[in-house]
Amino acid sequence: MDILTQGLLGATLAQSQSRQKETVIATIIGFAAGLLADADVLIQSSSDPLLTIEFHRHFTHSIFFIPFGALIASLILWPFMKKRIDFKRLYVFSLLGYSLSGFLDACTSYGTHLLWPLMPERVTFNIISIVDPVFTLGLLVGVIYSLKRKTSTPARLGLIFAAIYMAIGWTQHQRAEAVMAEVAKERGHAIERGVVKPTLGNLVAWRSVYQSGDRLYVDGVRVGLAPKFYEGQAVDLFRPEVDFMYMPKELALYQDILRFIKFSDGYVAINPETPHILGDLRYSNKPLGIKPVWGIEMDLRNPQYHAKYKFYRDLSKENRQQFFDILFGRDLNTLPQ
Repeated sequence: MDILTQGLLGATLAQSQSRQKETVIATIIGFAAGLLADADVLIQSSSDPLLTIEFHRHFTHSIFFIPFGALIASLILWPFMKKRIDFKRLYVFSLLGYSLSGFLDACTSYGTHLLWPLMPERVTFNIISIVDPVFTLGLLVGVIYSLKRKTSTPARLGLIFAAIYMAIGWTQHQRAEAVMAEVAKERGHAIERGVVKPTLGNLVAWRSVYQSGDRLYVDGVRVGLAPKFYEGQAVDLFRPEVDFMYMPKELALYQDILRFIKFSDGYVAINPETPHILGDLRYSNKPLGIKPVWGIEMDLRNPQYHAKYKFYRDLSKENRQQFFDILFGRDLNTLPQ
């Protein structure tokens, strides 16, 4: 999730096991340790733009790396904390703060290498958005009250809230997935694979993407008291062995395409309006759209060079309108794009 929520979860975990006189220092240590896993975003290369997406949420988020991550956090913090706390206690708070960083990211739609190196694939539960202000606010309230009252009780209540919120997200995911299956059945489609994920900041409006044959179908689902379906668009699935069958596989561009397909879990397509961009169809600025939030720009005239990894954020009024129409269950006033 976002870096603030990661830190707050780490602070809450550390506070939950702190003594009264340790509340402040436990908060600082837990917050800092909760951020450390995301330091892998610093792994970058100017000559290889895709290196960052390969290593972000990688080994630092694995459950097997937790003891080492906590040790690194402790060693970094020790020079600043040694006059206020012994190293053993510092490590305990660092361990608590670091412990759920990988799991929290795995609950989002982005996924993480939670079981690396035993399982190289990303683990993705798709039960909460990458940014969710309700979830973050619940943790923040617990952290503030624990600091104010110098007690671990509010922090523990914050953790209970977080667990309940995740359980609601799991239930909503199941409901959205059921709608996706029912819609595909009505269309006469056999779902080869599919994914449903919450849209930004809520557990009500969901984006559905499934593959049937050589096509990807994008739709929206509002999971309220009574689920409501919003028909989106369809686009051809990109297959490098077919679409770029004549491109030599050893070239940098072809290898980058394979890397991006793996990162995107195979949900990739080329929007006819932008034939030089291969997009991750799991994400779009519009809940029903096929224009990606990120993708790789391919220079087919120079396939010996690496692809460029690009973001395409669009917070236009039209896009916001479609999001809020689905969120509040209104009929759409705009067409998906």
